[in-house]
Amino acid sequence: MDDLERRIAQGRGDQPADLVLRGGRVFDLVTGAMIGGDVAICGDRIVGIGADYEGARVIDVTGLTLVPGFIDTHLHVESSLVTPFEFDRCVTPRGVTTAICDPHEIANVIGLDGIRYFQAASEHLLMDLRVQLSSCVPSTEMETSGARIEAADLAQVMGHRSAIGLAEFMNYPGVIHRDPGAMAKLRLFAGGHIDGHCPQLSGRDLNAYVAAGIRTEHEATTADEALEKLRKGMRVLIREGSVSKDLDALQPILTEATSAYLCLCTDDRNPLDIAEHGHLDYMIRRLIALGTSPLAAYRAASLSAAEAFGLKDRGLIAPGLRADIVAIDSLEGCHAQMVLTGGRVADDAAFAARGTVAPVGRASVKAPRVTPQDFRCTGNRTQTPVIGILEGKIITEHLTIDIPPQDGDKRPDPGRDLTRIAVIERHGKNGNIATGFVRGFGLARGAIASTVCHDHHNIAVVGADYADMALAANRLSEIEGGFVVACEGRILAELPLPVAGLMSLDPFETVRDALIDLRQAARSLGTPLEEPFLQLAFLALPVIPALKITDRGMVDVANFEIIAP
Repeated sequence: MDDLERRIAQGRGDQPADLVLRGGRVFDLVTGAMIGGDVAICGDRIVGIGADYEGARVIDVTGLTLVPGFIDTHLHVESSLVTPFEFDRCVTPRGVTTAICDPHEIANVIGLDGIRYFQAASEHLLMDLRVQLSSCVPSTEMETSGARIEAADLAQVMGHRSAIGLAEFMNYPGVIHRDPGAMAKLRLFAGGHIDGHCPQLSGRDLNAYVAAGIRTEHEATTADEALEKLRKGMRVLIREGSVSKDLDALQPILTEATSAYLCLCTDDRNPLDIAEHGHLDYMIRRLIALGTSPLAAYRAASLSAAEAFGLKDRGLIAPGLRADIVAIDSLEGCHAQMVLTGGRVADDAAFAARGTVAPVGRASVKAPRVTPQDFRCTGNRTQTPVIGILEGKIITEHLTIDIPPQDGDKRPDPGRDLTRIAVIERHGKNGNIATGFVRGFGLARGAIASTVCHDHHNIAVVGADYADMALAANRLSEIEGGFVVACEGRILAELPLPVAGLMSLDPFETVRDALIDLRQAARSLGTPLEEPFLQLAFLALPVIPALKITDRGMVDVANFEIIAP
């Protein structure tokens, strides 16, 4: 009897099912009803619900509610600071059975080898990791990245079983102004799924962007922005990451009427944030606490996500679909008591039995050694562009503040919350160093440095003291990348991230504990930011308004131009 006949026979009850979940209630995301009876599973498929079944294995889930596995519709595994294997072990037990990732962080450092690493890793995980192909490496022509990926390069890695389509198209000016390179990538994926990224785009420019065939988008930060995108045919992904926190602003638009067109994503979330708050499970709890109906919240977390990305084999607990099932304490609590992914129980034994893939991207930090003098700002104009941090958002303000030079240098001014920021090219291409100012970091002393610096992943460093900035930046080369906090000539805390300068080789628990030490060290310098390291990383991303900095200078994102060296 082949697999098809076995599924039919077990669904009809002619044979015992491979696995039966007994005693729980299934939450139906079509009608909102609770369905009693057993859930029968054959291999990796659900074959029966709402009836009594016998099984070769029976798991008692009495008192629990069964919901479909959660689907994170957009994330960067690299931002979890661990490898795909540890990310799997970190979030699958929380109910995330499918994650749609864009590996453009590692691709910006080592190119196609980074994408191939994620594709190979996806073959061994318990979760279903879908690897989109990175559309914008680099994100713009205003930064120096470690690699460049064009349409012909993407064609080499198409066709892997983890594929869905083209990842977030961040270069929205390239789309709407019909840049030849952008057009080649869009044509390569025409008819397939193309994910979007167009913060604050509206009107005819948004029409043009959507007309390119881009159908999903996660950068909406206000209800009005999200509604315009919905009305123009986009599926909007509500995001709640470690820095980008848009859930509260978008929650009012998530209703049972709109839930078919809204999904959930985390984008960038680290193990400490996951430990303290949660992942998609946290988003569901928060939405319901704010007044969203459970039906709308759970639809957005699974069924709507599956349909938005063409994953027709999941999103419901129903016969014929993948056995991605989360047994939770209650709809409001959303605490996973057991998780099945493809019919396998996600427990310690299952994680231990996985295969593995060797890490890539070692020795990727090739930055020049810097001195305190490299951070001087020698401009003689008093009026100075300053990046204004908006905590909880990756968009920034474009401020203009009077900073008079003293002895040929515009110095950090902690009294006015004016911190020096610098980006140092680390890929061995040109040795660029650009400096500027940021308000909102709140540093009274010391420095913080990182090789997690979206999306080019050069070294970003902020500080109130040039010597500490040099110490922190140079230390990153010694530890193969990561995070460093320095003050008064000492390293206060650090986290090595030797996999492309982005990911640790340690278990996620070790990374989580290191982040606690780093956060405490950063706060000792005076910063009020809850997540200073990822906040720093996004200050260098020149596709997010309004003012950013790369190794080539300060970038006016609204006009897509470098405005200062």
